[in-house]
Amino acid sequence: MTASLAQWSLWGLVALPAAAGVVLLVNHLRRPAADRLASVTSVGAATVGVVLAGVVAVSRPTVSVPFMGGADFALSVDALSATVVPAVAVITLLVLVFAVGDGAVRGGRFHGLMLLFAAAVMLTATAATLPALLLAWEVMGAASYALIGWRWRQTYRVSAGLTAFVTTRAADLGLYLAGGAALAGGAGLALADMADASSGWRHAIAAGVLVAALGKAAQLPFSFWLSRAMEGPSPVSALLHSAAMVAMGAYLLLRMGPLLAASGWAATAAAWLGAATAVLLGAVAVAQRDLKQLLAASTAAQLGFVVMAAGLAAVGGGAAQLVAHAFTKAGLFLAAGAWLSLVGSKRLTELRGIARRWPLIGVTAGVSALALAGVAPLSLWATKDAVLAVAREHSIWLYLAGLTAAALSAAYAGKILLVIWGRPAQRQPGKPRRSSPSFFERVPLAILAAGAAVTGVLALPPIGTRLGQALDPGPTAHATVLELMISAVLAVVVVLAVLRWGAPEPRWLASWLGLERAAHASVVAPTMLLAGVLAQFDDRVLDRSISAVALRTLSLSRVFAGFDHNILDRAVDATAAGTMASAAAAARADRRDVDGLVERTATLMRRLGELARKPQTGLLHQYYMSAVVTVVLAVLLLVAVR
Repeated sequence: MTASLAQWSLWGLVALPAAAGVVLLVNHLRRPAADRLASVTSVGAATVGVVLAGVVAVSRPTVSVPFMGGADFALSVDALSATVVPAVAVITLLVLVFAVGDGAVRGGRFHGLMLLFAAAVMLTATAATLPALLLAWEVMGAASYALIGWRWRQTYRVSAGLTAFVTTRAADLGLYLAGGAALAGGAGLALADMADASSGWRHAIAAGVLVAALGKAAQLPFSFWLSRAMEGPSPVSALLHSAAMVAMGAYLLLRMGPLLAASGWAATAAAWLGAATAVLLGAVAVAQRDLKQLLAASTAAQLGFVVMAAGLAAVGGGAAQLVAHAFTKAGLFLAAGAWLSLVGSKRLTELRGIARRWPLIGVTAGVSALALAGVAPLSLWATKDAVLAVAREHSIWLYLAGLTAAALSAAYAGKILLVIWGRPAQRQPGKPRRSSPSFFERVPLAILAAGAAVTGVLALPPIGTRLGQALDPGPTAHATVLELMISAVLAVVVVLAVLRWGAPEPRWLASWLGLERAAHASVVAPTMLLAGVLAQFDDRVLDRSISAVALRTLSLSRVFAGFDHNILDRAVDATAAGTMASAAAAARADRRDVDGLVERTATLMRRLGELARKPQTGLLHQYYMSAVVTVVLAVLLLVAVR
């Protein structure tokens, strides 16, 4: 494979879905009803994207173009992105295929936004410099807001999208802080070089990256936005919260592992925040009574393992956990979406026994739930242990926290199994909206269930060993056979216990630990209070000052207006009247004196002319006589003068 082909494939991986998405959005604006080819276009672009993802994963190219300020806009595929990018491409394709069969979402606006979002995710996964990452981060956030609030006529959905957008945008400011600190610290804008910044600025870079990543990954204390994001359509949830935006927050920390380690504190903070999220949001997931809310909380909890892996420099285990979770959670979100479209409910009390009514969806969801529980030999059993083995080497308390989170994973996965395969509820939902899921819904569910079953090989020898050697910067610990057996037994015991006795549902846990209320009380309410104080200051001080100045200006303008009217205007009028009088007098003098003088002069000259012609008789003696008379008069005049 030539280098140019690989480089063009990398550009195409980002540009193709972006261009197709923009075309669909523009066409939708021009012709809202012309949506027949939207799904064909999106699935076609996603299919090509899978091929391109495979090409760049094998060839691992690097491309760059000059950007403003001397920085480069660069993309690169290394061992980490080569692991994650194909998984993201495949899941994007499967979600879009599912959306074709889901009557709840369709049209150019939906598919255009999904493709634009997918392009931003691919750009995030391959970005090698901060300008590329910032562009991807911004587009990803904006597209997620539009997709969560896709049914924009329902204001509560738009409000949910706004909550997600504002929360993640507030955390995103960390990337701008990191960029400024990187330039000030002499590291430049290449992501791989940020660990080399001067020691003081390195801490600011690490803090900015950590905050931005935790916000996107819905880790504590930002987790609550993920609950609100569940108002979006199920295909949106399946993509955004399995392999895309939320996963990209954890992925960024895996990529920036050297920076976290170089700071000395950020790695430890990431490890403990990931462990805390895995435990607390795992408990939140157990208490949920809504299937999508359960899956949302479990997403934050499962990505807590990835964040913990980033803090522990267990990049191989974190990448394997990320990929396995993506397939597992995408399948569960799509199953929830299929049931929602079939019976119109996502309440667990109304979904009891629903797997018995549609066994294919039930089997695929069951496989994904068992994988989520960590039941051997399914995927998350091995990937979580790959992270826990490294945690054990660093801190026994961190390892115990991870083990507790793994037990909670089995608890909420067991709750899903108990609901969907349990005895049907006495109060069943009404008549199904459709008799069965369509072909386009069944195929993605089956493929995702297979992925949930087998992607654990990324953490098991020999593939896991090679992946760990390619990704982890130093020697890493591996889960022993005993640890794998302990995890497998723990998962089975917890699942069986939940199937037998059920799971507790404390209200304070079901409300997501009150995180949204806490954020409102600690951030929104003070901000609103400050805004109110500033508004009162504006009304009572600034507005009054401006009003006083305006009144004084108005009074002064009235004085000047009076002076203008009473003095200047009158002076101008008097001057004009005098000028008119002078002009009239001059006109009269001209007519009476000047014109009369001219006429009299002309008359005199005419008469003199007539007299001058009289001597001109043509007789010579008369001329002589005239000359003699003239000479005599001249002599007399001279004598008289003397």
